Amino acid sequence: MEMFQPDFMQRAFLAAVLVGVTAPSIGIYLVQRRQALMGDGIGHVALTGVGLGFLFQANPMWTAVLVCVLGAVVMELVRARGNQRGDIALAMLFYGGMAGGKLLVSMSSQSGAGSLESYLWGSILFVSPGDLVVIGLLAAVVIAVTVGLRRQLFAVCQDEEFARVTGLPVRVLNLLLAVMAAVTVTVAMRVVGLLLVSALMVVPVAAAQQLTRSFAATQATAIGVGVVTALLGVGTSYQVDLPSGPTIVFLAILTFALFSAIAAPLARRRHRASTEHGPAVCDVVLPGPAHAGTGTATAATATATAEDSSGGPGTAGGPAAVLEGTEPVRAPAGATIDAPLSGESLSSRGLAQ
Repeated sequence: MEMFQPDFMQRAFLAAVLVGVTAPSIGIYLVQRRQALMGDGIGHVALTGVGLGFLFQANPMWTAVLVCVLGAVVMELVRARGNQRGDIALAMLFYGGMAGGKLLVSMSSQSGAGSLESYLWGSILFVSPGDLVVIGLLAAVVIAVTVGLRRQLFAVCQDEEFARVTGLPVRVLNLLLAVMAAVTVTVAMRVVGLLLVSALMVVPVAAAQQLTRSFAATQATAIGVGVVTALLGVGTSYQVDLPSGPTIVFLAILTFALFSAIAAPLARRRHRASTEHGPAVCDVVLPGPAHAGTGTATAATATATAEDSSGGPGTAGGPAAVLEGTEPVRAPAGATIDAPLSGESLSSRGLAQ
């Protein structure tokens, strides 16, 4: 219990909880759209913001927020254009951010190797009361956006074209997602460090995906993994006198390995259960007896519910609606039916995937 007595350890544990919740909350969307390394790039740019804070004797967290948001917006605009020179532009942005940060830190009067090291790798000793207030405010914003706009963000990450057809502001949501990723980098840089913050955004999500089968369950499990590994990492860092960032990331990777080992027998058990009970079937609705002998379906409407018990996107499980003049039939799962799906069915199918 002595570990919980010092004030700096209490602040470190509170910051660890906030980081453990925030990083996987935004990381699951980045993994969904195959941008797992976006946080790493923003972390490079954030170093310039830290340097500006040292140079102008301001709180480096606020200056890092401004620079990270600007860098994230530029990254999203370059990604949206999709031109061939986009990778080169992003590389120059990342490496320029690191070089500029180091130069600015060297030019400042309050710079020191220890101060810069704490931002690069994280340190529980440097979480001040002011930093904890900033971390709490920024974490609240990120959690509010990622939970409150969960369906819209998931739709954009799953299929931008379908989200655009349904009327969602795709560009605004993409920019909002990039900005939230930038804010998350700033939230986590004191505890995890700028060079390792991307790992805490991705590894808990990858670990959760080994055991879960729906988006809501994956998000909840990833947040749980993030919080537990962050707390254990901070405690281990204090006991063994190690940097907090590498310790947290190493524990997260160990958790991923453990979940992967558990996932294999679970997958075999599910496979045996499905084999014993026969092939899975799904309910669809085909035209009535007037077309029963044609052998083809010219119209069908399938509705499904992709909301699990928590209210979030999950696996499709609702019964098909039986319309007047139609008869329900059961078809093997995976069978192709030549029939137009309604917009609700297409959305549910995407959520289930």
